[in-house]
Amino acid sequence: MTPKAKVIAFTNQKGGVAKTTTTLNLAAAFVESGHRCLCIDLDPQGNLTMSQGIDPDTLEVSMYDVLVHDMSIREVIRKREVDVACASIDLAGAEIAMSTKIGRERSLEKAIRPVLEDYDFICIDTPPSLGLLTINALAAADKVIVPVQCEYLSMRGLVQLQNTLSMIRENLNPDVEIEGILPTLVDSRTVHAKEAIELLEENFGDRVFASRIAKTVRFAEAPVKGMSVLKYDPDGKAAYAYRQLAKEVLSHGKR
Repeated sequence: MTPKAKVIAFTNQKGGVAKTTTTLNLAAAFVESGHRCLCIDLDPQGNLTMSQGIDPDTLEVSMYDVLVHDMSIREVIRKREVDVACASIDLAGAEIAMSTKIGRERSLEKAIRPVLEDYDFICIDTPPSLGLLTINALAAADKVIVPVQCEYLSMRGLVQLQNTLSMIRENLNPDVEIEGILPTLVDSRTVHAKEAIELLEENFGDRVFASRIAKTVRFAEAPVKGMSVLKYDPDGKAAYAYRQLAKEVLSHGKR
């Protein structure tokens, strides 16, 4: 039997926590270590699509057509550093368009079934809300990685996310689990960041990844050039951090 891709959803209902950055760069690190990887952009803003140099406004078809019209996901995949199933602004209307659809929470799960054997990892970038698109991602995922900005306020969102996850487990996907919580935008010079990480570890123990994603201007520069930070600044700290994270995930969270 051909092994099936491991499906990872990257989610946090709070925006600006480096979710897209993490989805793309972890996927790029997987590719660098010889794995086949598909990124699915489920965010109507299309930042992941753009950060691989694809203009969402020029796309004829996107994940909208896959979710709403059951188009084959292969039709919307573009091959770049990683394979990207592209998003466009149409996705903003997907929740309403799907609202009358039977099995609407499983549209994504159904869509990726035919490509599960083509990849080792499928990484799903979600919008910053717990709406139908994110629920589709969680229903399709084996694991969830939660990027968390090291501030008290972003910690509160974790409780909400855990409640959503237990509802998903009850009703849609009994096996989905948190793979890990990833401290992002860490400013190691501040006491606040240190305290926030301690708080995370107190509450979530070994589910907090050992890897830390520091704040750096590289994360803003790389997408403008249409590339991952691993390609843009291969020897930089940011690239190193995502390679370390990839190692952690590949060793199945043996920390």
